[in-house]
Amino acid sequence: MAHPPETRAAARAAYVFERLPLDAVAARLELGAATVRRWKAQDAATGDDWDKARAATALSREGAGTIAQLVLTDFLAMYQATVEGLREDADISPMARAEGLSRLADAFTKTMNAVAKASPELHRFAVANELLRDLAGFVRRDFPEHVDALLEILEPFAADVARRYG
Repeated sequence: MAHPPETRAAARAAYVFERLPLDAVAARLELGAATVRRWKAQDAATGDDWDKARAATALSREGAGTIAQLVLTDFLAMYQATVEGLREDADISPMARAEGLSRLADAFTKTMNAVAKASPELHRFAVANELLRDLAGFVRRDFPEHVDALLEILEPFAADVARRYG
């Protein structure tokens, strides 16, 4: 039995926007589950992937900002633990500390760039991060003897930056 295009559109909308399982979509619209699965497969074959649309909708609704904030929170906790580890390990040479700081700054930059793309409201935080990265690189390059002092300052400062801009 042929169904009007509006029924197919309603099935897609219920799956994508309401996040209903295919069986629930079929029950709501009084369709066979096989019909809804077939429509989904046919649309995917022509470039309309219901699953991708559903994921994109969830991301935009639940907020890339929320997801970015979770990623950022986890990263900052790891960042602080790493800074503490670099500072407390007496067996690490100043150059190894500088290298660790450089890698940490690079990871911080990459994370912040990803967060800024996912959450424009965190853009100011990304700018602050870039400044931190530049400072870390400058100290590592021109004042390696001050790396320990910078590590001591960066940990509380990174937390302050996160509070102010994050």
